[in-house]
Amino acid sequence: MSVSGGVRLPRERVRRFWRARIGGATLAQASSMVGVSESGGRGWVVESGGMIPDLSEPSGRYLSLQEREEIAIGWERGLTRAEIGRRLGRDRCTISRELRRNQTVRRLEPFSCQLRGKARPQHQRLRYRAVHAQAQAEERARRPRFGKLAGNPRLCGEVQRRLEMKWSPEQIAVSLRREFADQPRMWVSHETIYKALYVRGRGELRRELTACLRTGRALRKPRRIPGERRRGKRQIPEELRIAHRPAEADDRGVPGHWEGDLITGKANKTAVATLVERATRFVMLAHLPVDHSAEAVRDALIAKIRELPKRMRRSLAWDQGNEMTRHAEITAATGLDIFFCDPHSPWQRGSSENTNGLLRQYLPKGSDLSVHSAEHLDAIAAELNERPRKTLGWDSPAQRMARLVAPA
Repeated sequence: MSVSGGVRLPRERVRRFWRARIGGATLAQASSMVGVSESGGRGWVVESGGMIPDLSEPSGRYLSLQEREEIAIGWERGLTRAEIGRRLGRDRCTISRELRRNQTVRRLEPFSCQLRGKARPQHQRLRYRAVHAQAQAEERARRPRFGKLAGNPRLCGEVQRRLEMKWSPEQIAVSLRREFADQPRMWVSHETIYKALYVRGRGELRRELTACLRTGRALRKPRRIPGERRRGKRQIPEELRIAHRPAEADDRGVPGHWEGDLITGKANKTAVATLVERATRFVMLAHLPVDHSAEAVRDALIAKIRELPKRMRRSLAWDQGNEMTRHAEITAATGLDIFFCDPHSPWQRGSSENTNGLLRQYLPKGSDLSVHSAEHLDAIAAELNERPRKTLGWDSPAQRMARLVAPA
């Protein structure tokens, strides 16, 4: 990698930059640690597509930057190749090859000396610089590498088709292994797909296909530790707290336990209610065409829940939003017990949080959600329910739900 508009720097400095970023340093701090400008560090991030490169140390088979610095010092002091090799624990032939490959020539002022009656010019002095040698060695190590997708148009087409269906790279990788079990040429890892999308210069998949990913980002974003939020003030009766939800809901072994939430649109004026079954990850979307008041949410949820068999109505976990102030009426109409999560504890509704992220591909933030009809919302839910899920052993939620309701 190189700094913007500058020479290519040794990979060790790039590795130190990324280690600092992983350790929590800001872009400016990490750039300063390795002696480049903030714009230079940003250039490394853009060039990598936001993907953290290989940080492993080079094999001991190759000279390191530190060893090259020792060679440079010894060479300037006039040590022989054999002496430098003994100090480094390397063969003298290794030192000779290194000097021959990566040396530069420092030209001196020419002068003549009398030798056996002939005038001869002074020999040019060889010079060795460690940073230059390291850069040269790394440049030679970079050979044209063609990714698996670039060399297999059929595989590339299959990946692109599934991306356009809004499948995640991991879902694509597993589905291809299943569909082409006897054709290893049609297998590809999810990391290869991410690299083909994000890393500059790969050119295997169109960059605009990143819009098909759930995040829609042009750069991959590393995971971060979320900051602490403000503590909530709304009080929930003790018997309605999630700690009192039946224990059978925790291990997802018994179906019929649900998680719910609201996805809001522009300025929080429009919304869609979501329901996710914990055991199967089956999704249902409730239409809220006018508003998301407590009355509107009550009526929409009652209509959706009544579509379910009674054995699939065991409990519902929700956050402490005001839209659920009519929860008692929902329970009375459907027989579904409602429990409320603790403040600032999204992991207590993990399936709902994950589903909200998936739904943002269809219901973007800042958009008017009232334009989506009930039929369109059902179509979105159906598409999500047909996707294979890793947590379900690569079954789809629709397949798992069909097995549960089939006996009825």
